[in-house]
Amino acid sequence: MKPTKHKFTTLKQVMDNIPGYLVPKLATEHSVDKKSRSISPWSHVVSLVYAQLAHALSLNDVCDSLRNHSSALFTVRRATPPSRNGLSHANKVRNADMAEDLFWQVLEHYKTLCPKFGSSTKAFKVPRRFKRVINLVDSTTIKLVSGCMDWAKHRRRKAAAKCHMRLDAHSYLPRFALVKSAKSHDSQEAIELCAGIQAGEIVVFDKAYIDYSHLFTLNQRGVFWVSRAKDNMRYKSVKKRKVKKNTNILLDAEIKLTGLKALNDYSQRFRLIRAIVEINGKSTEMEFITNNMEWAAGSICELYKSRWGIESFFKQLKQTLQLSDFLGYSENAVRWQIWTALLTYVILRFIAFMNRWKGSFPRFFTVVRGVLWNRFHLENVLARCGTANRHTRMVNQPYQLYLPGIL
Repeated sequence: MKPTKHKFTTLKQVMDNIPGYLVPKLATEHSVDKKSRSISPWSHVVSLVYAQLAHALSLNDVCDSLRNHSSALFTVRRATPPSRNGLSHANKVRNADMAEDLFWQVLEHYKTLCPKFGSSTKAFKVPRRFKRVINLVDSTTIKLVSGCMDWAKHRRRKAAAKCHMRLDAHSYLPRFALVKSAKSHDSQEAIELCAGIQAGEIVVFDKAYIDYSHLFTLNQRGVFWVSRAKDNMRYKSVKKRKVKKNTNILLDAEIKLTGLKALNDYSQRFRLIRAIVEINGKSTEMEFITNNMEWAAGSICELYKSRWGIESFFKQLKQTLQLSDFLGYSENAVRWQIWTALLTYVILRFIAFMNRWKGSFPRFFTVVRGVLWNRFHLENVLARCGTANRHTRMVNQPYQLYLPGIL
Protein backbone atom coordinates (compact mmCIF):
# COMPACT_ATOMS: atom_id res chain seq x y z
CA MET A 1 0.00 0.00 0.00
CA LYS A 2 1.15 3.54 -0.76
CA PRO A 3 1.66 6.15 1.99
CA THR A 4 -1.17 8.51 2.88
CA LYS A 5 -1.63 11.39 0.46
CA HIS A 6 -0.93 14.93 1.61
CA LYS A 7 -2.03 18.31 0.30
CA PHE A 8 1.56 19.54 -0.13
CA THR A 9 4.92 18.10 -1.16
CA THR A 10 7.49 16.67 1.23
CA LEU A 11 9.77 19.63 0.48
CA LYS A 12 7.15 22.04 1.82
CA GLN A 13 6.61 19.90 4.91
CA VAL A 14 10.36 20.07 5.58
CA MET A 15 10.66 23.82 4.97
CA ASP A 16 7.65 24.57 7.19
CA ASN A 17 9.89 23.71 10.14
CA ILE A 18 11.61 27.09 9.66
CA PRO A 19 9.54 29.83 11.37
CA GLY A 20 7.92 32.05 8.75
CA TYR A 21 9.04 35.33 10.31
CA LEU A 22 12.71 34.38 10.69
CA VAL A 23 14.14 34.70 7.16
CA PRO A 24 12.57 38.14 6.41
CA LYS A 25 13.75 39.41 9.81
CA LEU A 26 17.35 38.28 9.27
CA ALA A 27 17.33 39.56 5.70
CA THR A 28 16.51 43.02 7.04
CA GLU A 29 19.13 42.82 9.80
CA HIS A 30 21.90 41.85 7.35
CA SER A 31 20.69 44.18 4.55
CA VAL A 32 20.13 41.22 2.27
CA ASP A 33 16.63 42.38 1.32
CA LYS A 34 18.14 45.44 -0.41
CA LYS A 35 19.96 43.15 -2.85
CA SER A 36 16.95 40.94 -3.58
CA ARG A 37 15.68 41.99 -6.97
CA SER A 38 15.62 38.73 -8.90
CA ILE A 39 15.41 36.21 -6.05
CA SER A 40 13.89 36.75 -2.61
CA PRO A 41 15.81 35.80 0.55
CA TRP A 42 13.32 33.01 1.23
CA SER A 43 13.67 31.59 -2.30
CA HIS A 44 17.44 31.74 -1.86
CA VAL A 45 17.30 29.72 1.37
CA VAL A 46 14.85 27.19 -0.12
CA SER A 47 17.12 26.72 -3.16
CA LEU A 48 20.19 26.00 -1.03
CA VAL A 49 18.33 23.64 1.30
CA TYR A 50 16.95 21.82 -1.75
CA ALA A 51 20.50 21.53 -3.10
CA GLN A 52 21.44 19.71 0.11
CA LEU A 53 18.40 17.43 0.14
CA ALA A 54 18.67 16.53 -3.55
CA HIS A 55 22.49 16.27 -3.65
CA ALA A 56 22.58 18.78 -6.50
CA LEU A 57 25.90 18.80 -8.36
CA SER A 58 25.77 22.25 -9.93
CA LEU A 59 23.84 25.50 -10.24
CA ASN A 60 22.10 24.19 -13.36
CA ASP A 61 21.07 21.07 -11.45
CA VAL A 62 19.37 23.19 -8.77
CA CYS A 63 17.77 25.77 -11.05
CA ASP A 64 16.48 23.35 -13.69
CA SER A 65 14.91 21.05 -11.14
CA LEU A 66 13.20 23.90 -9.28
CA ARG A 67 11.96 25.40 -12.57
CA ASN A 68 10.46 22.04 -13.60
CA HIS A 69 8.53 21.96 -10.31
CA SER A 70 7.77 25.69 -10.11
CA SER A 71 4.08 25.20 -9.30
CA ALA A 72 4.87 22.89 -6.37
CA LEU A 73 7.69 25.22 -5.30
CA PHE A 74 5.30 28.19 -5.17
CA THR A 75 3.35 26.45 -2.39
CA VAL A 76 6.49 26.68 -0.22
CA ARG A 77 5.55 30.18 1.00
CA ARG A 78 5.55 31.58 -2.53
CA ALA A 79 9.13 30.56 -3.33
CA THR A 80 10.19 31.00 -6.95
CA PRO A 81 12.87 29.16 -8.97
CA PRO A 82 16.05 31.23 -9.42
CA SER A 83 18.01 31.63 -12.62
CA ARG A 84 21.52 30.24 -12.75
CA ASN A 85 23.14 33.68 -12.76
CA GLY A 86 20.74 34.94 -10.09
CA LEU A 87 21.58 32.12 -7.66
CA SER A 88 25.31 32.45 -8.36
CA HIS A 89 25.20 36.20 -7.75
CA ALA A 90 23.18 35.76 -4.52
CA ASN A 91 25.74 33.29 -3.14
CA LYS A 92 28.57 35.65 -3.98
CA VAL A 93 27.11 38.99 -2.83
CA ARG A 94 24.65 38.36 0.00
CA ASN A 95 26.13 38.36 3.48
CA ALA A 96 26.70 34.75 4.61
CA ASP A 97 26.36 35.86 8.23
CA MET A 98 22.62 35.66 7.60
CA ALA A 99 22.91 31.90 6.99
CA GLU A 100 24.93 31.54 10.20
CA ASP A 101 22.37 33.46 12.27
CA LEU A 102 19.54 31.51 10.65
CA PHE A 103 21.12 28.23 11.71
CA TRP A 104 21.56 29.28 15.35
CA GLN A 105 18.11 30.84 15.68
CA VAL A 106 16.38 27.81 14.15
CA LEU A 107 18.29 25.56 16.54
CA GLU A 108 17.33 27.77 19.49
CA HIS A 109 13.69 27.72 18.31
CA TYR A 110 13.70 23.90 18.35
CA LYS A 111 15.22 23.79 21.83
CA THR A 112 12.55 26.21 23.09
CA LEU A 113 9.79 24.30 21.32
CA CYS A 114 10.98 20.95 22.63
CA PRO A 115 13.50 21.11 25.51
CA LYS A 116 14.22 17.38 25.19
CA PHE A 117 15.33 17.72 21.55
CA GLY A 118 18.51 15.67 21.13
CA SER A 119 18.41 14.13 24.61
CA SER A 120 17.46 10.65 23.41
CA THR A 121 20.26 10.21 20.90
CA LYS A 122 22.53 7.19 21.28
CA ALA A 123 25.04 8.09 18.61
CA PHE A 124 27.98 7.37 20.90
CA LYS A 125 28.69 6.51 24.51
CA VAL A 126 29.26 9.18 27.15
CA PRO A 127 30.27 8.15 30.70
CA ARG A 128 26.98 8.10 32.64
CA ARG A 129 28.48 9.49 35.83
CA PHE A 130 29.18 12.83 34.12
CA LYS A 131 25.93 14.78 34.30
CA ARG A 132 27.54 18.15 33.58
CA VAL A 133 27.89 19.58 30.06
CA ILE A 134 30.62 17.92 27.98
CA ASN A 135 31.93 19.97 25.04
CA LEU A 136 33.68 18.12 22.22
CA VAL A 137 35.95 20.32 20.09
CA ASP A 138 37.40 19.37 16.72
CA SER A 139 37.55 20.46 13.09
CA THR A 140 37.00 18.93 9.68
CA THR A 141 38.75 19.93 6.46
CA ILE A 142 36.61 20.49 3.38
CA LYS A 143 38.65 20.12 0.22
CA LEU A 144 38.20 22.78 -2.44
CA VAL A 145 39.60 23.52 -5.91
CA SER A 146 42.87 25.45 -5.52
CA GLY A 147 42.82 26.92 -9.02
CA CYS A 148 39.53 28.74 -8.39
CA MET A 149 39.74 29.57 -4.67
CA ASP A 150 42.79 31.68 -3.86
CA TRP A 151 41.24 32.77 -0.55
CA ALA A 152 41.42 29.17 0.72
CA LYS A 153 44.99 28.32 -0.30
CA HIS A 154 46.08 25.62 2.13
CA ARG A 155 49.23 24.32 0.52
CA ARG A 156 51.01 24.94 -2.75
CA ARG A 157 48.54 22.98 -4.88
CA LYS A 158 45.68 22.55 -2.44
CA ALA A 159 42.83 24.66 -1.14
CA ALA A 160 40.56 23.91 1.78
CA ALA A 161 38.07 25.38 4.20
CA LYS A 162 37.74 24.26 7.81
CA CYS A 163 34.69 23.88 9.97
CA HIS A 164 35.65 24.11 13.66
CA MET A 165 32.92 22.72 15.85
CA ARG A 166 32.03 22.60 19.55
CA LEU A 167 29.52 19.79 20.01
CA ASP A 168 27.37 18.92 23.02
CA ALA A 169 28.23 15.31 23.83
CA HIS A 170 24.82 14.57 25.38
CA SER A 171 22.53 16.05 22.70
CA TYR A 172 24.82 15.55 19.68
CA LEU A 173 23.98 19.13 18.63
CA PRO A 174 26.39 22.00 17.83
CA ARG A 175 27.00 24.66 20.49
CA PHE A 176 29.44 26.75 18.45
CA ALA A 177 30.82 26.59 14.91
CA LEU A 178 33.44 28.52 12.99
CA VAL A 179 33.81 28.29 9.20
CA LYS A 180 36.93 29.78 7.65
CA SER A 181 40.00 29.04 5.54
CA ALA A 182 42.29 26.19 6.61
CA LYS A 183 45.35 28.45 6.62
CA SER A 184 45.45 28.93 10.39
CA HIS A 185 46.45 26.25 12.89
CA ASP A 186 43.74 24.74 15.09
CA SER A 187 45.33 26.10 18.28
CA GLN A 188 44.75 29.67 17.02
CA GLU A 189 40.99 29.06 16.95
CA ALA A 190 40.82 27.45 20.41
CA ILE A 191 40.15 30.73 22.25
CA GLU A 192 37.12 31.60 20.11
CA LEU A 193 35.78 28.04 20.21
CA CYS A 194 35.90 27.85 24.02
CA ALA A 195 34.79 31.42 24.76
CA GLY A 196 31.22 30.40 25.66
CA ILE A 197 32.08 27.49 27.97
CA GLN A 198 30.87 28.08 31.52
CA ALA A 199 32.59 27.24 34.83
CA GLY A 200 32.10 23.60 35.83
CA GLU A 201 31.69 22.37 32.25
CA ILE A 202 34.08 19.94 30.55
CA VAL A 203 35.84 20.46 27.23
CA VAL A 204 37.57 17.63 25.37
CA PHE A 205 39.82 18.33 22.38
CA ASP A 206 42.68 16.84 20.42
CA LYS A 207 46.30 17.87 20.95
CA ALA A 208 46.14 20.07 17.84
CA TYR A 209 44.16 22.60 19.94
CA ILE A 210 46.69 22.69 22.78
CA ASP A 211 47.94 26.17 23.66
CA TYR A 212 49.29 26.26 27.22
CA SER A 213 48.32 29.89 27.80
CA HIS A 214 44.76 29.04 26.73
CA LEU A 215 44.71 25.95 28.97
CA PHE A 216 45.75 28.14 31.89
CA THR A 217 42.92 30.58 31.09
CA LEU A 218 40.40 27.72 31.07
CA ASN A 219 41.75 26.54 34.41
CA GLN A 220 41.35 30.02 35.90
CA ARG A 221 37.77 30.16 34.59
CA GLY A 222 36.89 26.89 36.37
CA VAL A 223 36.56 24.86 33.16
CA PHE A 224 37.77 21.26 33.23
CA TRP A 225 39.75 20.27 30.14
CA VAL A 226 40.90 16.88 28.84
CA SER A 227 43.29 16.33 25.94
CA ARG A 228 46.17 14.22 24.70
CA ALA A 229 49.75 15.11 25.57
CA LYS A 230 51.94 16.49 22.82
CA ASP A 231 54.82 14.25 21.75
CA ASN A 232 57.37 17.00 22.43
CA MET A 233 55.97 18.05 25.81
CA ARG A 234 58.78 18.59 28.33
CA TYR A 235 57.81 18.08 31.96
CA LYS A 236 58.89 16.81 35.36
CA SER A 237 56.90 14.55 37.67
CA VAL A 238 55.91 16.24 40.94
CA LYS A 239 53.75 13.53 42.50
CA LYS A 240 52.84 9.99 41.54
CA ARG A 241 49.41 8.63 42.36
CA LYS A 242 48.53 5.06 43.21
CA VAL A 243 47.53 2.90 40.28
CA LYS A 244 45.51 -0.29 40.68
CA LYS A 245 47.12 -3.46 39.44
CA ASN A 246 45.81 -5.42 36.45
CA THR A 247 44.30 -2.34 34.79
CA ASN A 248 45.09 -0.50 31.59
CA ILE A 249 46.44 2.50 33.55
CA LEU A 250 50.25 2.55 33.52
CA LEU A 251 50.90 5.93 35.14
CA ASP A 252 48.94 8.59 36.99
CA ALA A 253 51.05 11.57 38.02
CA GLU A 254 50.94 15.30 38.72
CA ILE A 255 53.45 17.14 36.54
CA LYS A 256 54.82 20.60 35.80
CA LEU A 257 56.11 21.87 32.50
CA THR A 258 59.86 22.55 32.24
CA GLY A 259 60.15 24.47 28.99
CA LEU A 260 60.77 28.16 29.62
CA LYS A 261 57.94 29.47 27.42
CA ALA A 262 55.58 26.65 28.37
CA LEU A 263 56.23 27.22 32.09
CA ASN A 264 55.47 30.93 31.70
CA ASP A 265 52.23 30.07 29.93
CA TYR A 266 51.13 27.39 32.44
CA SER A 267 52.89 27.64 35.80
CA GLN A 268 50.61 25.31 37.76
CA ARG A 269 50.70 21.53 37.92
CA PHE A 270 48.27 19.29 36.05
CA ARG A 271 47.72 15.59 35.57
CA LEU A 272 49.35 13.13 33.18
CA ILE A 273 47.80 9.69 32.65
CA ARG A 274 49.49 7.00 30.58
CA ALA A 275 47.20 4.14 29.58
CA ILE A 276 46.86 1.32 27.10
CA VAL A 277 43.89 1.80 24.80
CA GLU A 278 42.53 -0.27 21.95
CA ILE A 279 42.59 1.34 18.49
CA ASN A 280 41.34 -0.68 15.51
CA GLY A 281 41.79 -3.90 17.47
CA LYS A 282 45.39 -3.09 18.50
CA SER A 283 46.62 -2.10 21.95
CA THR A 284 48.33 1.29 21.89
CA GLU A 285 49.97 3.32 24.64
CA MET A 286 48.63 6.89 24.89
CA GLU A 287 49.11 9.83 27.25
CA PHE A 288 46.28 12.09 28.42
CA ILE A 289 46.45 15.38 30.32
CA THR A 290 43.80 17.16 32.42
CA ASN A 291 43.51 19.86 35.07
CA ASN A 292 41.10 17.80 37.20
CA MET A 293 42.75 16.18 40.21
CA GLU A 294 39.75 14.25 41.55
CA TRP A 295 38.37 12.06 38.77
CA ALA A 296 39.53 8.49 38.40
CA ALA A 297 42.19 7.86 35.77
CA GLY A 298 39.85 5.49 33.92
CA SER A 299 37.20 8.22 33.75
CA ILE A 300 39.68 10.57 32.07
CA CYS A 301 40.37 7.93 29.42
CA GLU A 302 36.64 7.38 28.87
CA LEU A 303 36.06 11.12 28.51
CA TYR A 304 38.65 11.39 25.78
CA LYS A 305 37.21 8.29 24.13
CA SER A 306 33.84 10.08 23.91
CA ARG A 307 35.55 12.64 21.64
CA TRP A 308 35.04 10.12 18.84
CA GLY A 309 31.44 11.34 18.79
CA ILE A 310 32.40 14.55 16.99
CA GLU A 311 34.39 12.52 14.43
CA SER A 312 31.21 10.52 13.77
CA PHE A 313 29.29 13.80 13.50
CA PHE A 314 31.59 15.11 10.76
CA LYS A 315 31.50 11.75 8.99
CA GLN A 316 27.70 11.84 9.08
CA LEU A 317 27.62 15.34 7.59
CA LYS A 318 30.02 14.55 4.77
CA GLN A 319 28.38 11.24 3.85
CA THR A 320 24.80 12.50 3.72
CA LEU A 321 24.84 16.23 2.92
CA GLN A 322 26.34 17.99 -0.07
CA LEU A 323 29.78 19.16 1.05
CA SER A 324 31.85 17.83 -1.84
CA ASP A 325 30.47 19.74 -4.84
CA PHE A 326 30.16 23.49 -4.33
CA LEU A 327 27.85 25.91 -6.12
CA GLY A 328 30.27 28.84 -5.93
CA TYR A 329 33.98 29.53 -5.68
CA SER A 330 34.05 32.64 -3.45
CA GLU A 331 34.51 32.49 0.30
CA ASN A 332 31.01 33.89 0.81
CA ALA A 333 29.43 31.23 -1.42
CA VAL A 334 31.24 28.42 0.39
CA ARG A 335 30.10 29.77 3.76
CA TRP A 336 26.49 29.95 2.50
CA GLN A 337 26.63 26.30 1.48
CA ILE A 338 28.28 25.02 4.67
CA TRP A 339 25.89 26.88 6.98
CA THR A 340 22.92 25.72 4.90
CA ALA A 341 24.18 22.15 5.19
CA LEU A 342 24.24 22.50 8.98
CA LEU A 343 20.76 24.04 8.88
CA THR A 344 19.44 21.13 6.81
CA TYR A 345 20.99 18.67 9.24
CA VAL A 346 19.28 20.27 12.25
CA ILE A 347 15.91 20.44 10.48
CA LEU A 348 16.06 16.74 9.61
CA ARG A 349 17.22 15.84 13.11
CA PHE A 350 14.22 17.71 14.55
CA ILE A 351 11.76 16.01 12.19
CA ALA A 352 13.26 12.63 13.08
CA PHE A 353 12.99 13.43 16.79
CA MET A 354 9.37 14.55 16.57
CA ASN A 355 8.46 11.40 14.63
CA ARG A 356 10.38 9.14 17.04
CA TRP A 357 12.60 7.82 14.29
CA LYS A 358 14.59 4.79 15.52
CA GLY A 359 16.84 4.29 12.51
CA SER A 360 20.10 5.97 11.54
CA PHE A 361 20.38 9.51 10.19
CA PRO A 362 21.69 8.39 6.74
CA ARG A 363 18.67 6.10 6.39
CA PHE A 364 16.35 8.95 7.40
CA PHE A 365 17.99 11.25 4.86
CA THR A 366 17.52 8.79 1.98
CA VAL A 367 13.84 8.31 2.88
CA VAL A 368 13.17 12.07 2.76
CA ARG A 369 15.28 12.57 -0.36
CA GLY A 370 13.35 9.92 -2.26
CA VAL A 371 9.95 11.64 -1.84
CA LEU A 372 10.86 15.35 -2.04
CA TRP A 373 8.35 16.18 -4.79
CA ASN A 374 5.74 13.60 -3.80
CA ARG A 375 2.57 14.64 -2.01
CA PHE A 376 2.85 12.07 0.76
CA HIS A 377 2.27 12.58 4.44
CA LEU A 378 5.84 12.62 5.76
CA GLU A 379 4.92 11.13 9.13
CA ASN A 380 3.26 8.19 7.39
CA VAL A 381 6.25 7.68 5.07
CA LEU A 382 8.63 7.56 8.03
CA ALA A 383 6.40 5.11 9.90
CA ARG A 384 6.49 2.73 6.92
CA CYS A 385 10.26 2.95 6.34
CA GLY A 386 11.69 1.93 9.69
CA THR A 387 14.47 -0.51 10.46
CA ALA A 388 14.24 -4.29 10.36
CA ASN A 389 13.08 -4.56 13.97
CA ARG A 390 9.92 -2.63 13.12
CA HIS A 391 8.37 -5.51 11.20
CA THR A 392 5.32 -6.93 12.94
CA ARG A 393 5.26 -10.55 14.02
CA MET A 394 2.31 -12.93 13.70
CA VAL A 395 1.13 -14.29 17.03
CA ASN A 396 -0.98 -17.42 17.12
CA GLN A 397 -4.20 -17.17 19.12
CA PRO A 398 -6.25 -20.11 20.48
CA TYR A 399 -9.38 -19.15 18.48
CA GLN A 400 -7.42 -19.59 15.25
CA LEU A 401 -7.50 -23.35 15.80
CA TYR A 402 -11.28 -23.53 15.24
CA LEU A 403 -13.46 -22.98 12.21
CA PRO A 404 -16.19 -20.31 12.49
CA GLY A 405 -19.42 -21.76 13.89
CA ILE A 406 -17.81 -25.02 15.00
CA LEU A 407 -16.90 -25.61 18.66
